[in-house]
Amino acid sequence: MDFTNPLVYGVPCFIAFILLELTYSKTHGHDELYVWKDLMASGAMGIGSAILGPLLKVTVLIVVFEFTYELFNPIVDGVRTNIMGYKSFGYAWYVWLLCQLADDFTYYWFHRANHEIRILWAAHIVHHSSDNFNLGTAVRNGWFTLLYKPFFYMWMPAIGFPVEMVIVCLAIESLWQFQLHSQYVPKMGWIEKIFNTHTMHQVHHSQNVEYLDKNHGGFLNIFDKIFGTWKELDDDIEVKFGVIHAPNSYNPIVILTHEFKDIWADVKKAKKFSHKLMYIFGPPGWSPDGSTLTVKQQQRLFREHKSQNPEAAFSRPN
Repeated sequence: MDFTNPLVYGVPCFIAFILLELTYSKTHGHDELYVWKDLMASGAMGIGSAILGPLLKVTVLIVVFEFTYELFNPIVDGVRTNIMGYKSFGYAWYVWLLCQLADDFTYYWFHRANHEIRILWAAHIVHHSSDNFNLGTAVRNGWFTLLYKPFFYMWMPAIGFPVEMVIVCLAIESLWQFQLHSQYVPKMGWIEKIFNTHTMHQVHHSQNVEYLDKNHGGFLNIFDKIFGTWKELDDDIEVKFGVIHAPNSYNPIVILTHEFKDIWADVKKAKKFSHKLMYIFGPPGWSPDGSTLTVKQQQRLFREHKSQNPEAAFSRPN
């Protein structure tokens, strides 16, 4: 069995858990958890990813990883040796653990880049575009991220991790991410100190200003804590899921492309070349005149407003 394509081989499990959560929500008075049109849109994009995934895995991921591995780890005197002079990694159990840790570190920066670089956000916003947070949302993945994700991970085969090991670790990461998209799992005590959990991922999918661009981690939360993007779910804050500038459509094509369309509109109206570049590669919400705000600008205003009016509700800027 090929373990390197979890979206395909995990499909029966994904469907089973989605149906289980759906049934539980409808039989326990949580009708708002699943919206049928929204679930169908998520399912359509999940099916598209399942179809495109195997094709791109061969043409992009494996080719890129194999080329990188062979280039940086040639066989010297019959031994696979990294160009930095040490023997390339084998398959010892501790190497697997190191590879999984390296994968999680890479996932953190890949995920964070998707939120902080607008052209990447245009591909990733698909996953955040639903106003619902459930296991159906977990399969609501953008198709374009499949094109560039492997390039974030090239350093791993370059330093000597075997290609198949890297791909299996990517698969494990994907499986962990799927199950995080449930509201039925409460806070988990000491586990929360180490792992990225369901409540932490609710923060990540929130459009509340104080929660924006938080908790990018994969299965660990250590990198969020180290790099200042970790935030715990506050039971006193009512979470609003989704994105501020939503596509307002259940059409999969609109959901997949609406942010690219907005980028193009901004680029066309920009008078300076530097502004055009910022609209593409700058943070989402950037504008030269402050007519739209980045997440950091919104959060700075939020903190200022809260310090001046601690009891007042904050009106989110557009």
